[in-house]
Amino acid sequence: MTSLARLVTRAGDQCIIGADGGVEPKFLSVEVHDHRLASAARNDTRHAVIALERIASLPLFRGLRADSLALLASRALERSYASGETLFREGETPWGIFVVLEGRVRVVRGQGGRHVVVHTEGAGGTLAEIPFFAGGSLPGTAIAAEPTVCVIFPRDALRATIEANPDVAFALLGRLAARVRELIGRLDQVSSSSVAARLAAFLLRRSGERASLTFSLGMTQAQLAEELGTVREVIVRELRELRRAALIRPSRGGGVELLDVDRLTERARPAAVIE
Repeated sequence: MTSLARLVTRAGDQCIIGADGGVEPKFLSVEVHDHRLASAARNDTRHAVIALERIASLPLFRGLRADSLALLASRALERSYASGETLFREGETPWGIFVVLEGRVRVVRGQGGRHVVVHTEGAGGTLAEIPFFAGGSLPGTAIAAEPTVCVIFPRDALRATIEANPDVAFALLGRLAARVRELIGRLDQVSSSSVAARLAAFLLRRSGERASLTFSLGMTQAQLAEELGTVREVIVRELRELRRAALIRPSRGGGVELLDVDRLTERARPAAVIE
C-alpha cells in the first residue's frame, strides 16, 4: 500500500484508492507535491483528504469550474488544531494558503512576552496570503483560539487555479483589502482611546454578539490584553475598576455580566489619553 493510500485509510476511510488510482466519486486522491505536506500527511493523523463539495461551498471558490475545483481538491489537505496550537510562526517560509473551515484563529506579532493581535479569522477566513502575493516570510504567528479545522492549499495548485480563474485572486485581494481597513481601524482606536475605553467597547461588542448581558469573554485575560494592545496587568486593573464602579460583575463560569450599559457606552467613547 502506498503512503497516499495509508493517509486516506487513516483519515477515516473517506475514500478507497485502488491499484488503478480510482476513487469514489465524492472524493479525490491527494497528490502531495510539497515534501513538507507529504511528511506531515504521513506522520500526523489530523491531516485528511477533503470532500470536493466542501471546497465548492467555500465563499472564496464559489462559481469555480469543476476542473478547477478538482485541481484544488486533489492537492488540498484538511488539518485540525487544538485550542492554543500554532498553525505557523512569524518568519517561517509559507508553503500554501490556509482557509478556516471551523473555529477561530488569532494572528499575533510581538517579541518576548508581549504580543499584539493583528487580525482574527473565523470560518471562511484566509491565512498566509501576504507571502503568496508579495513573497518573503510570514509576517505573524497564527494560533488556534479554539478547536479549529483548516484546509491547506499548496502554492502551485492555487497559482494554477488563479491562472485559470483570475476572480480567485480578486477574492483573495478583496479579503486583504478588508484586513487593511480593519488594521487602520485598530490603529485609530489604539491611538485615540485609552485601554479603559477599548475594554468597555470590547465588552459592549461581545455582549451584542452574544445578544445577552451575561457572557464569556471567550479568551484569557492575556489574550484579551493582546487583542486590545496592552498587557495582562492593565486588563486586570481595568476589570477591577469596572467592578468597583458597578458597571460589571463576575458571572458563573468566569463570565461577565454588564450592569449599566449606558455608563459603559459613555466610557467606551474615544479619549485623547493613552494608558
